[in-house]
Amino acid sequence: VHDEGYINLIFRLAEKGWRYDWDTPVSPQILEAALLIVGGALEAGRAIYEERIDRAVALGCGYHHAGRNYGGGFCVFNDIAILVEHLRKEHGLKRALILDYDVHFGNGTSDIYYEDPNVLFISLHQDPRTIYPGTGFIEDIGRGAGKGYNVNVPLPPGTGDQTYLHALREIFPPLAQEFRPEIIIANGGSDAHFADQLGSLGLTVKGFFNISRTIVEVADRVSQGRLVLMPGSGYNPEVLPQCWYALTAGVVGPEEIDLRDPYPPPAEPPRNRQTVEATLSNLKRNLKDYWECFNV
Repeated sequence: VHDEGYINLIFRLAEKGWRYDWDTPVSPQILEAALLIVGGALEAGRAIYEERIDRAVALGCGYHHAGRNYGGGFCVFNDIAILVEHLRKEHGLKRALILDYDVHFGNGTSDIYYEDPNVLFISLHQDPRTIYPGTGFIEDIGRGAGKGYNVNVPLPPGTGDQTYLHALREIFPPLAQEFRPEIIIANGGSDAHFADQLGSLGLTVKGFFNISRTIVEVADRVSQGRLVLMPGSGYNPEVLPQCWYALTAGVVGPEEIDLRDPYPPPAEPPRNRQTVEATLSNLKRNLKDYWECFNV
């Protein structure tokens, strides 16, 4: 996944306790944690392919800003892509679907698989014009053999549960049904919650539960239930535990959860639904040459 020179750089920075960039410090402790997180992702995948479990939750994973030769955004190694490549090498994985529901666009994961038609990357994220890393537009659909296999759904600030889930269900299930992945890997924590301090989307705790349930329902239909969920982001400690719990509960299987948000959610801006509908129409138009499901 990563260039040898980049890996060596991270180990040198860790030894000296220097930063990779302004928001990505590296130390011996951070390096150890990053390697343990990668190991957790690999163990989740192994357990599924050794048929010890049907699906897994890998807490703390999902470092999607790390690319082949760069890091950033708190991310050192891309455990999502490392898991995909491990399953390819050790278990003969042919097709993987990565669903990134983090508030930020997963630029590292996107770059790694931008030319790969065997990895379908779908990302729902806040409008890149309003948040880090500033990329991930609907026109960015892949390159070469991978054209059509990179799918971005930017959402305006304030987008709440109903509009978010509508966008998810318009794009994710039909693409998954047509692509028929052997496993779904989904990453994102609580930073799309309305009270998160680094994002501006409007999800509630119940919204995260419904996202997770939707992912499970699709996995059951298209990948024999094989799913690794990676809850690993969030910057408000008052809401992170509830959101991660809701995501995990959606995978474990209860039909409902009894959790409430610590504060009342704001109303979604009135024009958001109209904006998202226009985005979905334009996105489907961009992808219709590559996917039959968008030719109806």
